[in-house]
Amino acid sequence: MCSSDLRERASERSMMSKVLMVLALSEALLAPQRLTHSARRATRASAVTMSASKKILVLGGDGFCGWPTALHLSDKGHDVTIVDNLSRRNIDTELGCDSLTPITHPEERLEAWKELTGKTIKFENIDVAAEYDKLEQLICGVQPDSIVHFAEQRAAPYSQKGPKQKRYTVDNNVCGTHNLLTAVVEADCNAHIVHLGTMGVYGYGTSGGEIPEGYIDVILPGGRESKILHPAYPGSVYHSTKCLDAILFQFYNKNDGVRITDLHQGIVWGTATPQTVKDERLVNRFDYDSDYGTVLNRFLMQSAMGIPLTIYGTGGQTRGFIHVSDTAKCLQLALENPPKAGEQVHILNQIAQTVRVRDLAEMVKKQTGCEVQYITNPRQESAENELDVQNQKFRNLGLNPILLDEALFTEVRDVTTKYKSRCIKEKILPTSFWNKKRTAANEDGP
Repeated sequence: MCSSDLRERASERSMMSKVLMVLALSEALLAPQRLTHSARRATRASAVTMSASKKILVLGGDGFCGWPTALHLSDKGHDVTIVDNLSRRNIDTELGCDSLTPITHPEERLEAWKELTGKTIKFENIDVAAEYDKLEQLICGVQPDSIVHFAEQRAAPYSQKGPKQKRYTVDNNVCGTHNLLTAVVEADCNAHIVHLGTMGVYGYGTSGGEIPEGYIDVILPGGRESKILHPAYPGSVYHSTKCLDAILFQFYNKNDGVRITDLHQGIVWGTATPQTVKDERLVNRFDYDSDYGTVLNRFLMQSAMGIPLTIYGTGGQTRGFIHVSDTAKCLQLALENPPKAGEQVHILNQIAQTVRVRDLAEMVKKQTGCEVQYITNPRQESAENELDVQNQKFRNLGLNPILLDEALFTEVRDVTTKYKSRCIKEKILPTSFWNKKRTAANEDGP
């Protein structure tokens, strides 16, 4: 064979090799696209567990629980992005009552955090309930490992204030949760969603036994054994939206394999965490008004103003409590212990202890010397109830919660004393009533 033929054959073999290499490369590039939806989720799930530092979106990260949680997670070395439309600040304007503490604008807060720690927290102004496309684009671009969902209207009294507030609470909370679940699926994101729910989904009547963490074992007709969600018994429009959230979580977990943890939290007290006290610009909001101020914070505000502690009804309502710094710690523990692929929704009761409201008032009275005043209850609820709640899951994960203690009230009293000139004391008394009967009863006086 002549040398020219050999060169021609060699050229053909070289060309064929290049074609085969291109085909092989194309196949390799296309292979991930041919994975099933669930297989891609499993692949990313294994990758996520290999990294200690996570990319985390904190929806509602400008709020009372969201802000200290975002700082806590950033402090632990995670890559945090806050997503918020500042709706809670707008509600301040609506109610004519600002946070007792002078909270700074998000940009100033985040600049202060970077200045003090060298850590960057990003901020995206997105209405999770109304701007679905922006939310999906963000999730698709970031591909977060975890998403913390605080982006809901959180006050039961506000949700009962009138038709505008009732409708807003349902539209904002339920649409926001559904948009998040849809966006995670459509963005092909394997993010673990951690949702801040409420103990109020169980209701506040006497349950007749210990409330489990989410699920109960039952015997169905025909003797069939099953594990179902604990029956819901919401006490407000707000609590009802959390019940609807739970149903959506069950569906998307079953249908699309979305990994979800739902935290049923008690009443939050306190305001400061180790991160928020680093600088005045990082201070957390403190709500004292009757719509957003939680009961202990309201009591301590009243004591600072030298006015009687107002107890609704008999004060026999028993509630679960947790300090705001433990909220952040619980979120961290939940993020570090996500459900495995295929597991049902994790549900944990996020409380430290239960206390009767009148006993709580007595603790504050003993420390401050304030008088106590019983007023007509604006809420439609049992006058007296017991509350026995399981909370072993978080304790098993290492949580050693802060318990209500008179010495610890000093933290909140310092805040209320320092900023009491900003308090509008008329805002402490109830202005939202559960129904027309409750409205009429309150108009008649205590």
